Amino acid sequence: MKFGLFGGARIGRADTLHDSYAYRDFINYVVMAEKIGFSGMFLVEHHFTGQGQLSASLNLLSYLAAKTTKIRLGTGVVVLPWHNPVLLAEQVATLDVLSGGRVDLGIGRGYRKEEFAQFCIPLSEAQDRFEECFSLMLKCWASDERFSHLSKRWNFENIVVEPAPVQRPHPPIWMAGGSAGGIAFISSKNYNLMLDQLATVQQVKERVGWYLDGLEKIGQPRDTTRCVVARSVTIVKTEAERQKALERRRETFKRIGAIAVHGTPGAAQPQPVSQADPDLATDDSALMGSPQEIVDRIGALAEVGAGYILITLPQITPEYMQQFAEEILPHVKNIGPAFDEPPVAAAA
Repeated sequence: MKFGLFGGARIGRADTLHDSYAYRDFINYVVMAEKIGFSGMFLVEHHFTGQGQLSASLNLLSYLAAKTTKIRLGTGVVVLPWHNPVLLAEQVATLDVLSGGRVDLGIGRGYRKEEFAQFCIPLSEAQDRFEECFSLMLKCWASDERFSHLSKRWNFENIVVEPAPVQRPHPPIWMAGGSAGGIAFISSKNYNLMLDQLATVQQVKERVGWYLDGLEKIGQPRDTTRCVVARSVTIVKTEAERQKALERRRETFKRIGAIAVHGTPGAAQPQPVSQADPDLATDDSALMGSPQEIVDRIGALAEVGAGYILITLPQITPEYMQQFAEEILPHVKNIGPAFDEPPVAAAA
């Protein structure tokens, strides 16, 4: 089983979002994770929240490329409708060169109304802009010679896009998916799948199964490490600590839900049921409990096919990371997903 990091650096109050941290602390956190043996990390990117969230993921990843040597550097995600496709293709390729071919490019269409409004882009155009931007980026990376391009929003004449990425034809593409149709599309294109941190164990099983079946249909191996599952990790020692952690998790997702819908954390209007449900924090989508409980929960994820888990920690102190490395990681790193190969048919 592979492990990675999910979240990002943050400048702001210590009592706001709990999956993001001060820049310097976060950089040290990533360096330590690499030493422990984490495989990769995916940076979250958001804008205009007032919560100090990371807004320039490619910039921070460029710095991390110089501070690390092995850990893979991912975006989770870059929202394509906001970008000039040629400039973005150049920036991603430059990061791939600087990192020695360690980029994992998570991309998406975006969903936060406030972000689209402030970037002066209609949310209704998100999917169309995403497809147009992505197709041109792929063309940039595939073209070694000068080319021209004319589409609905972009017109380039006789351009050459440099540098070329180290990973050819381009860095691995990661897309988020949750529905059967969306996951079928991702696997049909041989892209990698990102699953959210609210998915239950049963949902993870179902979605990983859809993805592996899709890979098999196009002749690809049923590789469970091509599907990342995000999970928050909270180690608790007492029942009081557990209750405090549950409340913090509940309030964090209420705040995230408010930002997602209204753009501000203090919005009074009703939030989406999936993020406002008061029982959210008590489901099985968090790795919360004693070290042994967390080991058991990771084992349950492995049993349903999870091969690559991205974690967020409520604290990024060296002590907390060391505790995870010593009390949890040795007991789970050799766990294998239960169905990374097709099931063997029973004898007649």
